[in-house]
Amino acid sequence: MKHTAPGPVMIDVAGFELDAEDRELLAHPSVGGVILFARNFGDAQQLAALTASIHALRSPPLLISVDHEGGRVQRFRRDGFTPLPAMRVLGERYMNDAQGALDASRAAGFVLAAELRARGVDLSFTPVLDLDFGRSGVIGDRAFHGDPAIVAPLAGALAEGLRAAGMKSVGKHFPGHGWAEADSHVAIPVDERDFDTIWSTDIQPYLQLGRQIDAVMPAHVIYPAVDSLPAGFSRKWVQDILRGRLAFEGVVFSDDLSMEGASVVGDVVARAEAAWDAGCDMVLVCNARDQAVKLIDGWQPAFDSVRSARVESLLPRAAFPPVGTLAQDAGYRDALGRVQRLSA
Repeated sequence: MKHTAPGPVMIDVAGFELDAEDRELLAHPSVGGVILFARNFGDAQQLAALTASIHALRSPPLLISVDHEGGRVQRFRRDGFTPLPAMRVLGERYMNDAQGALDASRAAGFVLAAELRARGVDLSFTPVLDLDFGRSGVIGDRAFHGDPAIVAPLAGALAEGLRAAGMKSVGKHFPGHGWAEADSHVAIPVDERDFDTIWSTDIQPYLQLGRQIDAVMPAHVIYPAVDSLPAGFSRKWVQDILRGRLAFEGVVFSDDLSMEGASVVGDVVARAEAAWDAGCDMVLVCNARDQAVKLIDGWQPAFDSVRSARVESLLPRAAFPPVGTLAQDAGYRDALGRVQRLSA
């Protein structure tokens, strides 16, 4: 199979198995990844067959991802997938038992990654680094805590667990979605605070974690004190602050370009161009097949070997034991016990 560098677009697929349109779109050189949703999961065996068919299409294989954080954002919850607690549970435990919470967070990361990787999923968009200010309903208990000094170590421990199972981490939603009350899925959130306030609070987990986080997803939030564009479309946020002041060298993903929070930039092609020009390495179009087709047909960014290599670096380096052997792994059993005790 010919080696084809990963393209900058991540799209979804229709159902339990690939149909002809899925295959045609995934073969397009602009596509470099796939994001899965609950509609793509019937059972563990079906999911493993779906991911195998996606991986077989290209070399290197397309990056298969999912939003699988725990709590209310967990796409797969049965047939061998452990229901994981909301991250707020870990933050609450940290207040009384910091070491126990760190151990549990590391265990949750390992279980999360091991169960996904055993079924062929390469990456989860986690951990959430947003702070819980008690203002954002869309973030809420997805956040570990409101104190960055608690969020950073817990997120770092979760990333360690992911890494132990061979999965990279994605911190989101830079620089922080916890203060803005509006939900960027259906509105255009605005965070009116000044930059120094955001730097001393929301950005601190990114600053403290540094290279422990492999990728970052900026928020579809406007911070007018810095730029009139949402963070994921802003060179000031992505280039000057994330790449410059924070010296971040990992992958930058756009959030979903079909969300309302992205609409301020224009149509889907304009959104992709803006995100790419801002410095995003890969752009996502989810739950909008017509928009994905329009983007693939209408956007032809120049090949960038540096960005392509960054994306390729997120692919797991080694195969993971198949699902049938997962329960026999002592490390997995220990981590699973810690997670189950946390949820009890």
